[in-house]
Amino acid sequence: MSNYQTNKPRDDNNRTSDHRNHEEFEETPTWAAVVTVLGYAILSALGWLRDFLRHIGLEEKRTAHDPNPKDFVPLYQSYECFYTRNLYTRIRDVFNQPIASVAGAKVHVMERVSDDYNWTFKFSGKKIPSINLGSYNYLGFAENQGPCSEQAIKSIETYAVTTCSTRHELGHQRYMKELESLMAEYLNVEDCMAFGMGFATNALNIPTLAGKGDLILSDKLNHVSLILGARLSGATIRTFNHNDMKDLEAHLRKAIISGQPRTCRPWKKILIIVEGVYSMEGSLCKLPEIIELKKKYKAYLYVDEAHSIGAIGSRGRGVVDYWKVDPNDIEIHMGTFTKSFGSAGGYIAGKKNIIDYIRVSSHSACYSSSMSAPIVHQIISALSIIMGRDGTNDGQKRIQQLACNVRYFRRQLVDMGFIVYGNDNSPVVPVMIFMPAKIAAVNREMLKRGCAVVTVGFPATLLTESRVRFCISAGHTKEMLNHALKAMDEVGHLVSLRYSKKNPHRRWIELDHADYDKEYTS
Repeated sequence: MSNYQTNKPRDDNNRTSDHRNHEEFEETPTWAAVVTVLGYAILSALGWLRDFLRHIGLEEKRTAHDPNPKDFVPLYQSYECFYTRNLYTRIRDVFNQPIASVAGAKVHVMERVSDDYNWTFKFSGKKIPSINLGSYNYLGFAENQGPCSEQAIKSIETYAVTTCSTRHELGHQRYMKELESLMAEYLNVEDCMAFGMGFATNALNIPTLAGKGDLILSDKLNHVSLILGARLSGATIRTFNHNDMKDLEAHLRKAIISGQPRTCRPWKKILIIVEGVYSMEGSLCKLPEIIELKKKYKAYLYVDEAHSIGAIGSRGRGVVDYWKVDPNDIEIHMGTFTKSFGSAGGYIAGKKNIIDYIRVSSHSACYSSSMSAPIVHQIISALSIIMGRDGTNDGQKRIQQLACNVRYFRRQLVDMGFIVYGNDNSPVVPVMIFMPAKIAAVNREMLKRGCAVVTVGFPATLLTESRVRFCISAGHTKEMLNHALKAMDEVGHLVSLRYSKKNPHRRWIELDHADYDKEYTS
């Protein structure tokens, strides 16, 4: 996204009259884009120079060798090897940092040191206590104590931790059916099917739903699992601009008028694939408009709710709940249990005839083992709490706390002059940092201040759109968020991250409890 977009005009208080529709993608400052590209160019030039010095023996080769085997067709692309050696390795210490605790609101990051410029690491033995701002623990169920943990432990006593070679063995079928029935009830659909891996839920089920002679219209920013599934299906794939309903309608109209290439025959089916919350942008799909278009052109709709189920909506039922649309207007509801539910796996839900077809046709069902008992009972327990079946309102409190935390954290960052992408209500909060050197600087400086964050750069994002991505949780207290905001204020001042032209560049000021309660807890 390169242009500043907003669905509603902002008023004098820098707010919108309708927070539900408000999203921002402020334009990258020209000077920042130029300096970013120049930075990558300089790093690449230095990399080629270092490779030349290695070739003539003037620089150490031991850890910089080409991983491709000699006299064989290369397994890795040459530029991939070059990028890893000369750019990625420089900041490798800020990626894949191991932790020594549950990935809850706080974590213990294991300190690593390197004597050879990040080619290898060894542990120092020190554990750094940090506020966890990088995990998808949206409702705070990633806990090693409490009702979910207790249910998971009890299930081990009954079923052990092994999985079956088939999904339908007695005993294991019982708790899988309980999970699927409960999830269908929660989503207000006819049926649901659970799978052991969220990525495979997309990658191996889309080919079951689409094939040769079908057309898939995919949002340009869809997750790689959706892209892989679409490619494996053998269907024709066309992408439309992110959240651009005019572009989507243009593709639909052209598909209806022109039909298939060469033959001009009508498409067997047209499948629109979108995400509920986009994990890199923090934006929400425009579900009511998409449903209107799919009805108008008689297409089918596949919605990936991996980052939205449990995380948004008054009852935590994702974008369907958030936009208050009829679940029956969506053919395929997909989601994962790895985020809001603190477990593993994924699901496909919808009308019973579709789910029955998937049960007997999907490779993800036929060639996978059942989910283990503790994983399933963690999900069932979390789902029961969200639905209020535990006799408490703890689930609703978590949903409300997450919404409050998101509004507070996002608004404070915006008011400090950072460029923050996405919807006002999205728990994914990307803050743009642009330049390659700042990817490492922000990560290291935040960790020094007790905040574990995720920084993302090229090729995971566009060259000029590196960012730090915060993931907010219901488990975060106001004190934790204040600590993170204070740290971000200091780091933003230290490495110059206040790029916004739309908002004032003020230093962070902590709200007192009265103002906080009035502004964010209503």
